Order: sequence, then C-alpha cells, then structure tokens
Amino acid sequence: MKYLILISILIGGKVSNAQQFPVADLRKHIEYLASDELEGRGTASLGEIRAANYIANEFVELGIKPAGDQGTFFQPFQVTFAVEGVPHTQTARNVVGYLDNGGAKTIVIGAHYDHLGKGYQGSSLSPDSRNKIHNGADDNASGAAGLIELARYFAKNSIREKHNLLFIAFSGEELGLLGSKYFTEKPTVPLSSVSSMINMDMIGRLSNEKSLIVSGWGTSAAWGRLIPGLAQEYRLKYTVDSSGVGASDHTSFYLKNIPVVQFFTGGHADYHKVSDDPDKINYEGEARILSLIAKLVEQLDKEAAEPEFVTTSNPHANATASSFKVTMGVMPDYSYTGKGLRIDDVSKARPAEQAGIQAGDVITRLAGKEISDIYDYMEILGHHEKGDQVDAEFLRAGKLHKVKVTF
Repeated sequence: MKYLILISILIGGKVSNAQQFPVADLRKHIEYLASDELEGRGTASLGEIRAANYIANEFVELGIKPAGDQGTFFQPFQVTFAVEGVPHTQTARNVVGYLDNGGAKTIVIGAHYDHLGKGYQGSSLSPDSRNKIHNGADDNASGAAGLIELARYFAKNSIREKHNLLFIAFSGEELGLLGSKYFTEKPTVPLSSVSSMINMDMIGRLSNEKSLIVSGWGTSAAWGRLIPGLAQEYRLKYTVDSSGVGASDHTSFYLKNIPVVQFFTGGHADYHKVSDDPDKINYEGEARILSLIAKLVEQLDKEAAEPEFVTTSNPHANATASSFKVTMGVMPDYSYTGKGLRIDDVSKARPAEQAGIQAGDVITRLAGKEISDIYDYMEILGHHEKGDQVDAEFLRAGKLHKVKVTF
C-alpha cells in the first residue's frame, strides 16, 4: 500500500489500561448491534433507527449531552439509493453526543454504525446476497461499540479535560461517507473549534499475523510523536498510511483541513459478507486498541499546542470506489507492504475466481500496467467497463502466473 511503513513493535510490556474497557461490555454492544434483530443496520432502515436509539440511550445513561438537531442526539439527512434498480429517497441519521468540558477546542471521536442491511445496499461480496442479513459485526459494530465505551471512559473518569469531546456515530458510510460528509457541511459545533478527528472502522479483528493499520499518519506530526510509544505500551504492531484520504469517515474531516487518524485491524474473508458475525470478534484485542485511543486523547489534551494540519499527497484521488464500473471480486490485504496487490480473499463466481486467482496471490500487472500498490489497482479499475477482458500477472509461492480476467 502506498505510503505504508511497517513498524514491528511486539513488546512484552504490561497492558495497563485494557481492563478499563471490559470485554463483557464490548460483547454486549456488538452482539446487539450485529444481531439479526437489526437486519444489518442498512442506511435509513428500521434496523438503523433501532441501532441509533441504542447508541443514544447509552449516551443518555452516561450523561453525554445531545448535539444533533433540535436538541436531540440525531442529525437527520436525506439519502437516495436504488433498490432493485429503482431510486428511493429516505432519511438516515447521525448520532451525535457532546461531552462539554467548557473548552475552546473539541476533539471528534467517530465511527460509522450502518452496514449493508439485507444485501440491497452497498457492495455485498456474498453470492446470492439479496434478502440475506449482513450483520456487520466487525464492519462496523466493532467501531460503534468502541465509540460507546470511549464515551463511557471519558464521562466517568472524574477528570475535566481541557478539550470538549464530540462522539459521532455516522450513518451512510457504506453508501459513500454520506453521514460524515453531511456533518462536515452542516456541523453541529463549529468546525473551526475542532482540533482533530479520531476514527474507528473495523477494529474487531486484531491478530498476531497482521498489523493494526493507522491511517492519516501524515496529516499531523502529532501522530508520529505520540502513537509509537502507546503502541509499545499496549503491545500493538502497526503499519501506517500517510494519506488523509481513505475509504472511511475521517476523509470528510481531512478535506476540511482537520488532522485525522484512523484505526483499522485489516481486511478478512468475512468482509461485506453475511458471515461477519460477533463470534469472530477479538474482544480482548479491541479493548487494547481502545486503551491506546483513550491514552492518545489524554496525551493530545495535555499538548501545549493543537495538532498542526498537514496536507498529504494523494496522487490517485480520482480513483474512488464510486467511479468503478467493474470489480474483480477480491479483498486486498491492506497490511501488505511489499510490491503488488496481495489478495486476502476472493469472492465466489467473480472475475478473479473465474480467472483462477486465489487468496494469498500477489497481483503484479493488470491490463498491461504494473501494480505497485492498491492505488495503482484502483486506477486501472477506473478505466474499464463491464465485459472488458484484460491480462493479469500474479505471483503464487514465488512463481509467476499469467491469466485473462473478464470483468
């Protein structure tokens, strides 16, 4: 991945704050948010409304103030999406809570809580996915649960930070970062008062084999100064992505010149599939990540100056997911730091599988162009139409293979 640097930190130090984020509470939140009862939390669905109510009720119990519209926790916005080829306009909602410490500046902590519903929204990677519940335990009940527990931590820590804290659960992320875009266009607190934004998207699959991925590293020197020591303290190895632009809600804040950082435990075989269920979450791992984030907020709060915003390079900004007319049906390994695009998972009956590409393969050329990283891959996809056939080259166990891929 472009601008990714592997930082190998696996120290046997004591994880001192993980117990402050009880596994039982994380499990309770995720098992409800990712239950069949909520039918996948599709944007503007009844399941989304019930999930929003759950998050807001947690905020109420914590004494977090409402910071949505009209004195509520909810910030409604209109979304239009197609169901069976027919466009519908519906109302979605962000959930916004405010811990008012009387400060001049505010740190935003965010996570999206929507998912793919019953397969009619977003980009399911399960075959025959229509009318099947996509529970989205990792994506992103894990982040929403983390948001609730961070709100609990700061509401109950008996400390009055010098920064205010704004907790936002975004909807419409799966449809194109719609909720965070709406918030940054119609903020409920002045954006000029926002010091930085911390995002959590898919933080439930920490493993020893993969690194925690920290995005937005280059948007402020503060991240490089503060995070390495915290990663060592909580025994977390990580990779960094310097760009402030990515496929999650921190992007909307970066585009408003706000320093951002995002935490992500990486792709897996259940991504955007009906199999992304609560029993596959690493709850202890998520507690460690939340401990790091809590300590990061505490250290930011003690800094003499606010984080300075830095514009990061994004040479492939036009290769966005919404511009793709084709897909190979693969899940990239975002933690891979070598040359090429390493495949984490291949969806059944999609172009990659039909061409014989498998999980673990590293695609090095596509359509006659070299692939150095995921951005090269995205750019190539953006130039093709359905039905196009292209040559692909990939490495499997060090051996070069050549195949034809039909989109």
